Amino acid sequence: MQIYLPIAEMSVNIFVLLGLGGGVGMLSGIFGVGGGFLMTPLLFFMGIPSAVAVATEANQIVASSVSGVLAHWRRGNVDIKMGGVLLVGGVLGSSFGVWLFSVLRELGQIDLVIKLSYVVFLTIIGSLMLVESIKSMRATKHSVKTKAHHHTWMHGLPFKMRFRKSRLYISALLPLAIGFFVGLLAAIMGVGGGFVMVPAMIYLLGMPTSVVVGTSLLQIIFVTANVTVLQAVNNQTVDVVLALLLMIGGVIGAQVGAKLGGLLKGEQLRGLLALIVLGVCAKLSFDLMITPDDLYSLGGGGGH
Repeated sequence: MQIYLPIAEMSVNIFVLLGLGGGVGMLSGIFGVGGGFLMTPLLFFMGIPSAVAVATEANQIVASSVSGVLAHWRRGNVDIKMGGVLLVGGVLGSSFGVWLFSVLRELGQIDLVIKLSYVVFLTIIGSLMLVESIKSMRATKHSVKTKAHHHTWMHGLPFKMRFRKSRLYISALLPLAIGFFVGLLAAIMGVGGGFVMVPAMIYLLGMPTSVVVGTSLLQIIFVTANVTVLQAVNNQTVDVVLALLLMIGGVIGAQVGAKLGGLLKGEQLRGLLALIVLGVCAKLSFDLMITPDDLYSLGGGGGH
């Protein structure tokens, strides 16, 4: 059953979109990531223009993240104070990112920048997470206690705050910087940024893994909502029909994922997520290297 997407200017199968939304929503609930790192490339693979895919996916992440947060909230796994500090940085970063997106789009470079950003970040994050999860699993087998994080110069920064839920006393500049960077990624790449934020919260801030997922999703909701509004107003690239279908699947999938996530150990979850990230990265790299069907495309993303 085909449905026409007005902003993307193409027809797609409605059941494929619902299935994609459900699958990515499930990942959101399991791993605490918005799922955009996977959904946005999948939309590219379906032929949806990258500018539309990025802006619309930010919208879908809002829905699946709300659904995921509610599930974690009920278990008491959300640090509201930490989420608030991350959010301030995220709103600033995403607002700057949407402005940068507009500039790159006018220059006709946005497609290339989006796809190269994906390849670089997915390679780095996927590799680091895979190595870390393998180390953790080996340490668990040999009953060796590993420290989640090490104290560095970053822990001596000023403006310290106490985050009781996360049992931390650290500089507010750290979560602010992480939030800003993730907000920038949300605007340029159409991602919630969880694939950067979750490892950063665990290894840089030293937060307990149990609290990380819910707190990450809380920040993702508001940052991606900000991106969606700014993209719609500044660039007119949000496809409401596409977003609605992805949302329906995403909300259902996130609830299922939150339940499944409780069945697996932290290091197993990270290893699984790393493999998914590297798989998507390999496909994107391959697509960038092969000769495109249409050698000339306009920077606006839609028309040829």
